[in-house]
Amino acid sequence: MNTIDFLVRKDQLTTTELRETPALALEEGQVRLRVDKFALTANNITYAAFGEAMNYWGFYPAGGGWGHIPVWGFGSVLESRCHGVAVGEKFYGYYPMSSGVILQPTRLSSGGFMEGAAHRATLHPVYNSYSRCATDPFHTEQSEDVQALLRPLFMTSWLIDDFLADNDFFGARASGTGLMLLSSASCKTAYGTAFQLAQRQGVEVVGLTSAANMDFCRGLGCYHQVLAYDQLDRITSEAACVYVDFAGNAGLRRRIHTRFENLKYSSSIGGTHVGQLGGARDLPGPRATLFFAPAQIKKRNAQWGADVLGQRLLAAWRGFIGKVGDPAAPWLVVRQHLGGKAVAAAYAEVLGGRGDPRVGHTLSLALAPPARTT
Repeated sequence: MNTIDFLVRKDQLTTTELRETPALALEEGQVRLRVDKFALTANNITYAAFGEAMNYWGFYPAGGGWGHIPVWGFGSVLESRCHGVAVGEKFYGYYPMSSGVILQPTRLSSGGFMEGAAHRATLHPVYNSYSRCATDPFHTEQSEDVQALLRPLFMTSWLIDDFLADNDFFGARASGTGLMLLSSASCKTAYGTAFQLAQRQGVEVVGLTSAANMDFCRGLGCYHQVLAYDQLDRITSEAACVYVDFAGNAGLRRRIHTRFENLKYSSSIGGTHVGQLGGARDLPGPRATLFFAPAQIKKRNAQWGADVLGQRLLAAWRGFIGKVGDPAAPWLVVRQHLGGKAVAAAYAEVLGGRGDPRVGHTLSLALAPPARTT
């Protein structure tokens, strides 16, 4: 059995390669999983864009200047030399863009396991946790595509909202309604954050997006106002506001920091505008601060306990999914891509920021594309 890997050049994300190699034999304690399906979103492009700074390349090292972009999805156990993990079990977690992967489970429980490979020992446990689908309260077989696409993004969205509220929106509400400015408003993590923020009192959620995506963002119903990037002048420069930056666009960030003299906080989340990424030095106003979701998880775990945190996340997730999957006005349409060529094409589309923001991409290198008929 060979393994198919989709690799990208770390220093040139447009350069990719499909590489097929013989599968390695398992060592004692290891398991082999087929990566059944995984999602590809702007969030994964952020992993690649910040791969060196945030060590995302460290989860599945490739060597030679190449990298595996980590993705969220589902894998099934094909072979096991680990007591407590059975052939046929399915796990949700953090995988490479590959047809299969070898993991080394530790700290097994009824809920899943932690990855125990030595090179991942210093990486954050949020990314090293694999959930047994049979006991995972978030899992249903019918919603796996949506889970792969939105579950990790919504967890980040929920934590951003929780972080801002935990810090009383950095004083933006002190003299009235505080504006939450969200760039790349059509991306899934942004509108998940907007969905949560819109339930708060004393904040107005403003989505910033391209002109082409304004109708989509308005149709979501979670933004109080949607503006194109060249319409910042429609907001008074004295407005008390917080900037939540999903785009990573250096020019846009500077314009916002320069225009809004009462900018209370600037949070850097992602990098959907890959071609316009840049540093954040010498900006007017507050320092642009990188948001790291696992830090907020760690804080809430300590304060509330894992069970309470899990219950709150699950309740919020169910509310969000009910809105996303509304048959009358769905926020998400899933498109599946099977096989190497289809995966490469989907990657190029997501990397380039092209396509309908309503479409979500699920991919598989393990499942064959349908046979062509004449």
